[in-house]
Amino acid sequence: MTAFTIPGLSEKDGNEVAELLQKQLSTYNDLHLTLKHIHWNVVGPNFIGVHEMIDPQVALVRGYADEVAERIAALGKSPKGTPGAIVADRTWDDYSVGRDTVQAHLAALDLVYTGVIEDTRKGIHRLDQLDLVSQDMLINHSAELEKFQWFVRAHLESAGGKLTHSGETTERGAASKARS
Repeated sequence: MTAFTIPGLSEKDGNEVAELLQKQLSTYNDLHLTLKHIHWNVVGPNFIGVHEMIDPQVALVRGYADEVAERIAALGKSPKGTPGAIVADRTWDDYSVGRDTVQAHLAALDLVYTGVIEDTRKGIHRLDQLDLVSQDMLINHSAELEKFQWFVRAHLESAGGKLTHSGETTERGAASKARS
């Protein structure tokens, strides 16, 4: 256990920021693994476009994980990037869609992005009171995650602006509705 944090932060605030960022680290590690799972399991007529769209997202999310882990270390704490840390921090269910169509995976992924973005925005709001540098980092991540979600939704949106899986609250439900 280290006895330092970022200059200008109290040890208490530094600990709270590190805890918040640890949850974000686990979220990003889970997300990049989920994206790779989709990359490997997506099939159908638009396979190659989506397959290739996912890899840059994986790379950026892995970069976010690295950035968050380094911030935790700068706060004087030890970032945990193990599978056990992901499971311990997880407040969401494991991704539930296996080999499936482009539409099914993208509808399920839209729900994943919604959860990640909502949690990230909660962290941004809390950091407003604690650490503006960490907040700025998450704001930048959120902007890119929101753009990724737009890419995903562009495949699912009708000309009238409705998403194929509108109203679904589970990945399997969204996947099933998008397949119809």
